[in-house]
Amino acid sequence: MRNDSMFLGIYLGMPQKDFYVHCWQLNRDGLVKQGTNNTTVEYILKTELKHPALMDFYPTFINERISEMPVRFVYSGWAPWKAELSSDKLQQDVLNWYKKIYGRGFIEVKHPKKGTAYLKVNGNRRILIFKKDDMYVWALFTDMMVDTDSIQFNTDFGDDADTLLNIPDTK
Repeated sequence: MRNDSMFLGIYLGMPQKDFYVHCWQLNRDGLVKQGTNNTTVEYILKTELKHPALMDFYPTFINERISEMPVRFVYSGWAPWKAELSSDKLQQDVLNWYKKIYGRGFIEVKHPKKGTAYLKVNGNRRILIFKKDDMYVWALFTDMMVDTDSIQFNTDFGDDADTLLNIPDTK
């Protein structure tokens, strides 16, 4: 069974041209705007989480279709001294929201450098939620039916490859 839906009508396997047309229409409707450095799509979360937040996303395309969607979350008004807006709180908030949308069944996994992450697999769709640092939380949607050379993904939309799923062999 395939599970391709993600959010805002965007889905795994969506053709690249359709993604751009769809986002243009969402922008025209006032639902999204250009995000970080005009290289992402920004969606403002007003009531979905406990506090207003920003959600930035931009897919990875393989063969001109969405194969992966990294999504970055940050609470609006985040500051290091605001404990209620920490990534610890945000990760739990995103997890609870995603349980409402995608259902229960997220499992807790530990990573030696990234700490606690949450993972759910539905057919071909894998969803991973983890903290990048004190400010950002990431969700990564992956189509596990797409053949990729690497499971590295970008956690800064161009600046920093992450290898959360590549745990080094310690033999």
